[in-house]
Amino acid sequence: MSILKIKRPAALLLAALFAAAPAVAQGSAPRTAADVIKGIEARNASLKSFQARMHVQVRMLSFPWLSPHLDGTAYYKRPANYEVVFDHPPSYMHGVDKLFADIDDPQGWLKDSNVKFSGLQTVGGHAYLVLTMTKKIYSDQIKDTVAYVDPSTYAVGRMEWHYFKGTITMTQSFRNEGGYSVIASQHVDANYRVRAVADSSFDPYKTNVPVPDSVFANKN
Repeated sequence: MSILKIKRPAALLLAALFAAAPAVAQGSAPRTAADVIKGIEARNASLKSFQARMHVQVRMLSFPWLSPHLDGTAYYKRPANYEVVFDHPPSYMHGVDKLFADIDDPQGWLKDSNVKFSGLQTVGGHAYLVLTMTKKIYSDQIKDTVAYVDPSTYAVGRMEWHYFKGTITMTQSFRNEGGYSVIASQHVDANYRVRAVADSSFDPYKTNVPVPDSVFANKN
């Protein structure tokens, strides 16, 4: 009897979380990475494209005299294109656009990595569905990447890149824009090669606008 009393609240909590989430497989809780990715891609189902101005303030803690401000544009186009293009990034920030573009690109994850569903975990007091990714082609730099997905909305709320010699963590918040749930802000905490933090905001958004395929031509 005591075992049942302990397990039942946890079961009720899981049931409540998944009941509030978008249907993936006839309303059932996700069992695989594919289920979770379907939930992510089902968000904003009628959103065909957007472009948003992006503003990033970086603080290089390893080099405190450097605090670059980056402006750029984030682009999205269904079914599987997401890209960030910065206007004039300094040479020492090479590759930072890929960091911001990777977090909301599940098709890119599948192309690049083996993706495993690691169940439900609590981070910072918030429950997440967890996807763990390992490179299909071995990398001597990165061990794995972990995506944390809100089970009630299927928004990617957090992502961690685990390198053999450091980590990068990004968290995201969301807001309503024209009836769609879109990224409002991001926070990056980097401890890989250098120590740095960055905060980004998005404004203004333009939704369901023409986005040329050439924007994504150089996407890896």
